[in-house]
Amino acid sequence: MAVDQKSQKALERKLNTGAWIFSAVVFLLVLMMRKIHFDVAVDLTSLPAIYSGINFITFLLLLLAFYQIRYRRNVELHRKLMTASVILSALFLLLYVLYHVTNSETAYCGEGMIRYLYFFLLITHILLAAIILPFILFTYIRAYTSQFLRHKALARWVLPFWLYVALTGPIIYLFLLPCY
Repeated sequence: MAVDQKSQKALERKLNTGAWIFSAVVFLLVLMMRKIHFDVAVDLTSLPAIYSGINFITFLLLLLAFYQIRYRRNVELHRKLMTASVILSALFLLLYVLYHVTNSETAYCGEGMIRYLYFFLLITHILLAAIILPFILFTYIRAYTSQFLRHKALARWVLPFWLYVALTGPIIYLFLLPCY
């Protein structure tokens, strides 16, 4: 194994460890945020609209990034779009947690069959969001460390789930809109 490959593997191990730690911290924070409440002087009730918009923009950027790499072979634009998607997802997480530690939970107010659809989307969104985060980071790390075949293999599984999570978040917000 060349020195280059050894240092690349060492970097990958460090980044993977960081990805696991970050994912665990986010998971614990999201679990605990309903038990924590801070009173703030600023009105943050508009945050769900903002972070839902961020999620939808992330969804669009992911589609564009896929298009750029798959059909245009534009690696540079793909990289920029994916980096923007990761940054927007981090901003979403920050705003999501901020909202939920400063505001009470919003109960769904719909009735009938639409209620079942809402809870199906909500449950699948929550489960996939919890599972997908470390894999998003691992996929990004593979590209960052120039392991493009491994990146591509992982991205084929990660992208559809990330797209689902990024799209169902704003849809859930729209379901909740009359309930705020």
